[in-house]
Amino acid sequence: MRSERGSITVVAAGVIAITVIATMGVADVGKALVARAHGQRAADAAALAAAQELALPTGRVPAEVAADLAARNGTALTACVCPAGSLEATVTVRADVGRLLLLPGDRTIEVMARAVVDLPGG
Repeated sequence: MRSERGSITVVAAGVIAITVIATMGVADVGKALVARAHGQRAADAAALAAAQELALPTGRVPAEVAADLAARNGTALTACVCPAGSLEATVTVRADVGRLLLLPGDRTIEVMARAVVDLPGG
């Protein structure tokens, strides 16, 4: 009869390794979701600011207003579709996710938001 002493150690090591890798994956997904939510808030704010500039001009360029607000929220404006004479602004911002545990290198995400101003009587 063969001894099976120590076989539980191999199984336990495998279970621990799988648990660690799964935990790292969950942490990465959580970090990406938090970065996306932050980017979405910044994109929403930038789109609203650009649309407000289109509706109630102060003399600034809507894309500059959106870029300024995106930067103050820790993101970077990558696109702003804000046609003159329109009351609609669509912006895209880039947010840093940072380093993930399972994937090498820094990661970024892009988030888009659209804002339309509905003026009374118009």
